[in-house]
Amino acid sequence: MLVAPALAQDAGYSWKPDRPINIIVPWSAGGSTDQVTRVVAPILEAALGTEIVVVNQPGASGSIGTKAALDAPRDGYTWTANAIANNATYAITGLLQDTSIEDYHIYLHVANVPVVSVNASTEYQTFEQLLEALKSGSVTIGTAGVNSSGGMALAAVKEGAGDLPGARMIAYDGGNPAVIAAASGEVQATTQLAVEQAEMIRAGRLRPLAVLSDKPLVIGDAAPIPPITEFLPGFHVAKDFFGVFIPKGAPQEVYDTVDQVWRDHVMNSEELQSYAVANGAVFSPSYGDGALEAAMPVVISEACARKTRGEAVLDPSEIGIDCP
Repeated sequence: MLVAPALAQDAGYSWKPDRPINIIVPWSAGGSTDQVTRVVAPILEAALGTEIVVVNQPGASGSIGTKAALDAPRDGYTWTANAIANNATYAITGLLQDTSIEDYHIYLHVANVPVVSVNASTEYQTFEQLLEALKSGSVTIGTAGVNSSGGMALAAVKEGAGDLPGARMIAYDGGNPAVIAAASGEVQATTQLAVEQAEMIRAGRLRPLAVLSDKPLVIGDAAPIPPITEFLPGFHVAKDFFGVFIPKGAPQEVYDTVDQVWRDHVMNSEELQSYAVANGAVFSPSYGDGALEAAMPVVISEACARKTRGEAVLDPSEIGIDCP
């Protein structure tokens, strides 16, 4: 929907975009990033007075679409969307070179939590039963790739539970295809985000066994999903923040205006709050330095975990991330 540009002028914003803004979602349609971006886009449209076009460009754990956003002209008309830990660690994993979270002005909206779920027809009724199978048998687990939230969640479970030789990760082009694969029985389990699994959990096609949190998670009217700390008491939990990112280098008025829009319209959005409540996300909007400060625990956690697991081709310290 194209909203009259006069709305932005009436609000007194210094930047008045005169053509559509593209937000590149570097994952397939229906996944966690795509879902929440399509909730936020109409809010931005109404405030800025121009069309916001969500463009899905998946591939290589989100790095292809992210690179497209970084390579676009720095004029304020091409943004990207993702989990902040992805944008901060692409260089560490070698998927993108010469990039860090310092390349973006940051706008966060929700924090998401991964859930360990199995196809409802599997024999696994509890997280303990699944862990035993992962230690002694073979379980296929659908994720959106090693650098996705689901891939990082699986790696964290392996790290927290010790050696799990039976975990066989199958990578898909996004969280939604990975979840569908688990719900259909193509794979036995998934570790993707709650917002991606919510529909299939409500429909009874996925059985959630644990949430990667220190508190239970409730999705709709379903029974609470137990926290993973109930099974692995020492498990480290960090909020997985999602947002939109505008590459630096655009005119300052772009960032000043979007800062105002975020403060005035996103941080009190009833639509975004309703989405979070219905899908097991945490409503937590912020922007700029405050957003970076809030998200640094998960950025440090993911960057340093990759180094510990031998997945880093670049030491985190080379892009300003110091591991404890």
